[in-house]
Amino acid sequence: MAKKETIDVLVEGGKATAAPPLGPALGPLKVNIGQIVAEINKKTASFHGMKVPVKVTVDHETKAFEISVGTPPTSQLIKKEFNIQKGSGTPNKQKIGNVAIEHLIKISKMKMESMFTNSLKTTVKTVAGSCNAMGLLIEGMTADQFNKELESGKFNKELQEERTKVTKEKEEVLKDQLEKVQKDLQKLQTKEVAEEGEKKEEKKVEEAAKEAPKKETKK
Repeated sequence: MAKKETIDVLVEGGKATAAPPLGPALGPLKVNIGQIVAEINKKTASFHGMKVPVKVTVDHETKAFEISVGTPPTSQLIKKEFNIQKGSGTPNKQKIGNVAIEHLIKISKMKMESMFTNSLKTTVKTVAGSCNAMGLLIEGMTADQFNKELESGKFNKELQEERTKVTKEKEEVLKDQLEKVQKDLQKLQTKEVAEEGEKKEEKKVEEAAKEAPKKETKK
């Protein structure tokens, strides 16, 4: 049985080189490093700008190699796709973006292999949950609302066609949806603050009313 050796490296998507850590690790195996680098870059091109875990398995006798590419965490893919540094600190009260089904499909296609599923719909649901936790709306909805629409078949066409591009017209719709939800949340928060203030005032009045008889008694 041929002996095989596996090398684990972390490379920047689409930009692997023969420099460390890859080159020195492959050198002793006497393989075509340039060919391996080219194959890695081809397989990781969609992860441009992100660090990607890669496994290179080499057959010592034949010098044949296999490349297995992992994927960054879903949250990192989301941050990269929407150019955000971090998610919302209060995702239920502060919405920082609104994503389309096409965005979810794009990210899901990157994650399906590592999530051990062949169901695009299932992966889209998972990614939607991650977006929700970061304060991102999906098609103007929360993840729960979106998943119900997904199950109803509303987005079947996008799923079947595996659409990953968002039209300019839809981008405007997403923007308008986000602005509306942000305004509604702001109104709700303002109302909650006002109600909290009223409760505090009522409590003060009640406490003052309780203290009044005591003061009268002392007199």
